[in-house]
Amino acid sequence: MHKPTAVLFDLDGTLLDSAPDFHYVINLMLAIEKKPPISLAAIKHQVSNGARAMISFAFDLEENQLGFDSYKNDFLNLYFIHLNKKSRLYQGVSELIHTLEKNQILWGIVTNKPERFTAPILEHFQLKSRAAVIICPDHVKRAKPDPEALYLACKKMSIASHNCWYVGDHLRDIQAGAAASMRTIGCTYGYLNSSEDYASWGADSIIDHPLQLIDLLQKN
Repeated sequence: MHKPTAVLFDLDGTLLDSAPDFHYVINLMLAIEKKPPISLAAIKHQVSNGARAMISFAFDLEENQLGFDSYKNDFLNLYFIHLNKKSRLYQGVSELIHTLEKNQILWGIVTNKPERFTAPILEHFQLKSRAAVIICPDHVKRAKPDPEALYLACKKMSIASHNCWYVGDHLRDIQAGAAASMRTIGCTYGYLNSSEDYASWGADSIIDHPLQLIDLLQKN
């Protein structure tokens, strides 16, 4: 595995632990309805599947039920209000990014999180101006696992996709990276259930902590 020209990351569950903010907002909504709160651990397993999955889980609603979209819109509006209330970068992420920059390796973010949320989060953590590229689903026709967003990121950085690594905590990240001919790195510290069979993803490497990516870079 050769040293990359650039490393691209998923956001939630890879660089950012955003589950505490989602948990806070879900419990705000439950409290309004005088329903009991749910645990952070319970909501973590839903984060990677998006707002619809979290709403469906927390309120026991099917997506085709009357009122579902109203719940989803309320959830997203509250989430925007409470962005960065409790979210944090995973331990080691700041050091990892510093190491990439020190070694003149470009880095960027390719996420399925809408730009409405992504931009202010990255501003808050002082990452927006440092990233070589930031691609959200707003910028493409097809979100991951389609590789379109990864190809767009490479185009904006003027690099070939095979010179790039993609790091993510979900099978769709590995599928997208592989489809774009990138080296793929799966993260076990994200939001999937501990029983997840990461080995079946087909990633080129698996890491249990952000700083293990530095070890991979040093071996190449």
